[in-house]
Amino acid sequence: MVQSAVLGFPRIGAQRELKKVTEAYWSGKATVEELFKVGKELREKNWKLQKDAGVDIIPSNDFSFYDQVLDHSLIFNVIPERYSKYNLPAIDTLFAMGRGLQRPATETSSAVDVTALEMVKWFDSNYHYVRPTFSKNVEFKLNSTKPVDEFLEAKALGIHTRPVLVGPVSYLYLGKADKDNLELEPITLLEKLLPVYAELLAKLKEAGADTVQIDEPVLVLDLPAEVQSAYKTAYEYLASETAPKLFLTTYFGDVRPNIDSIKGLPVAGVHADFVRVPEQLDDLVAALSPSQILSVGIVNGRNIWKTNFAKAIEFVNSAVAKVGAERVIVATSSSLLHTPVTLASEKKIPAEIKDWFSFATQKLAEVVTIAKAVTDGVESVSEELAANAKSILARETSSITNDAAVRERVGKITEDQARRKSPFAARLAAQKKALGIPLFPTTTIGSFPQTKDIRIFRNKFTKGEITAEEYEKFIEKEIESVVQFQEEVGLDVLVHGEPERNDMVQYFGEKLNGFVFTTNGWVQSYGSRYVRPPIVVGDVSRPGPMTVKESKFAQSITKKPMKGMLTGPVTCLRWSFPRDDISAKLQAQQLALALRDEVQDLEAAGVYVIQVDEPAIREGLPLRAGAERDDYVQWAVESFRLATSGVEDSTQIHSHFCYSDLDPNHIKALDADVVSIEFSKKDDPKYIQEFSEYPNHIGLGLFDIHSPRVPAKEEFVSRIADILKVYPQENLWVNPDCGLKTRGWTETRASLQNMVDAAKEFRAKYVASA
Repeated sequence: MVQSAVLGFPRIGAQRELKKVTEAYWSGKATVEELFKVGKELREKNWKLQKDAGVDIIPSNDFSFYDQVLDHSLIFNVIPERYSKYNLPAIDTLFAMGRGLQRPATETSSAVDVTALEMVKWFDSNYHYVRPTFSKNVEFKLNSTKPVDEFLEAKALGIHTRPVLVGPVSYLYLGKADKDNLELEPITLLEKLLPVYAELLAKLKEAGADTVQIDEPVLVLDLPAEVQSAYKTAYEYLASETAPKLFLTTYFGDVRPNIDSIKGLPVAGVHADFVRVPEQLDDLVAALSPSQILSVGIVNGRNIWKTNFAKAIEFVNSAVAKVGAERVIVATSSSLLHTPVTLASEKKIPAEIKDWFSFATQKLAEVVTIAKAVTDGVESVSEELAANAKSILARETSSITNDAAVRERVGKITEDQARRKSPFAARLAAQKKALGIPLFPTTTIGSFPQTKDIRIFRNKFTKGEITAEEYEKFIEKEIESVVQFQEEVGLDVLVHGEPERNDMVQYFGEKLNGFVFTTNGWVQSYGSRYVRPPIVVGDVSRPGPMTVKESKFAQSITKKPMKGMLTGPVTCLRWSFPRDDISAKLQAQQLALALRDEVQDLEAAGVYVIQVDEPAIREGLPLRAGAERDDYVQWAVESFRLATSGVEDSTQIHSHFCYSDLDPNHIKALDADVVSIEFSKKDDPKYIQEFSEYPNHIGLGLFDIHSPRVPAKEEFVSRIADILKVYPQENLWVNPDCGLKTRGWTETRASLQNMVDAAKEFRAKYVASA
């Protein structure tokens, strides 16, 4: 019998219950008991949903109040002293590490002031994990039994689960040394960490767990020899009579370059992502022992398109032919964390298009159906197969997907369209003359706080409760307020604040042809930040201007330069659910042409600073070096340049990047006049050094916008001084890490004022010494 398995399920709740209770807890409107109650209810719903769907292998410990990797840091006591010294309750320590904490002293508690740990992208997804940070005196110990507790919680409901752990090699390799121990290579801590893993595994076995899913996703990366060899050390230690069976799990890529690290490991089986790399089947089968199980990740955990049952069943049958049905599991390719919870609540998507989709809940039925078809024959699920085939054919033949005019325009793209008229030095001279920007120019990344009033008015307009004219007047009033605020604080290059925008990708998708949108298709990005990715269903084009009206109005009410704010082609694509029937390159080119028209319209409207954000450009980078990565860099860079190169030298093009390990060479290739980069949680001075020879202008983000904490002016002064040790002052911009949408006005005002005051101090110092 071929079993079905799910590697993880969305923890946010169908109605974003986790976000609501978490933010209520942070604001003091919910108790810790209420927070834990909602968490327990969500776990129970998820387990029962999977059991009722007929899934054979159901995960536990895939739930987290913030991030599953951060959970492991608390479990194994990887808590830097700057957090542990406050002796906070475990849940508050978790949140302090994830988002920072600044709290004044009270009669019953001391003051707390601590920044968050670094947050980076989870491989090539838009999910962010909190990077494990290993201090000099880290002492591994079992600090929590969360995986055991949640296994027992499910067991009490009559549901036997497979607990999920991040494997020790991946956990260490994805971490970093703390600032007190920068020379440390975390993988060297493996022998100290393994006994604590073994202790946890023993407790899971005592609780009744027979198998544990051990996620080792770094096996799809280019690994140094010492990390490859660490697998043998780790798993020979962990596989013992006191531990459950271990199931090694990879996803998002190709394990073949690390196949020797897998061979001979004492694990019950191996899972691989065959949606991404079906070609790895033969090599992986050859690496297994005669008793090891192969988990076939064939239902896409990263996208929302229905699985083609005919192709999936054919592929699984080919695996069965190689190893036997008793050694095959049908599974999701990865955790379903990256997909919306359910399609059932979507009432506004056209029925024809909705029939093409499958969200997390629907994917449960897909793995069950494929497993049953392979076990009992296709006749046992003939109705499901017929309906699926009808949906697949309808999409393939739909006129919605193809726009001949768009394809023709893409075919006429030339190399010159992706080149600015002059080199940067000539452009800079023209921009200095036109814009009058001072030394150490200050700016923000785009968005300002999205207040309750903004959300209420947007909701009323969406529901038709107010007219377009009433909504427009409200938006103009908000823009006036934001512009006035920036002038009062003393910022040099302003933004309009984006009060009209719901999301930096969805907003543009709603104004472009080729997209559809969900009502409740939320996906966790980090912590309590959820997004509703648009879905690309057809060729993309721009029917008219998208941002010109608001940017032109904002520029008309100030004499300072106003930035037009756009989201770049690669980010629009990566932060949507893209098509899987045409290449990512073609989709990016279509988006680039639409944005090129918008950039030129902004310039024509008198907006001469234009920011085209590409935070996802690093996220899209193929995980391994080679021809695929080189090809991606070429077309991703060309797409950005195609979007931004149709302007005069005097128009200044900005871009923004955040929460990724960036390659300066890739940033340089974009040829933006100014780039702003998330930097506030980077502890290693080498990171500044990497950008020291960047030829254009750069703003290294000076405060963490994901934290409510307000840095003092002295912090900004210290940070800028550190940067100036290796970076020329004439090229440095001063800005936050990212947009301020999620922050409140009180902390925004205080943080920006301190930042501007620090910049003015350096400006006065360097102008006086010139």
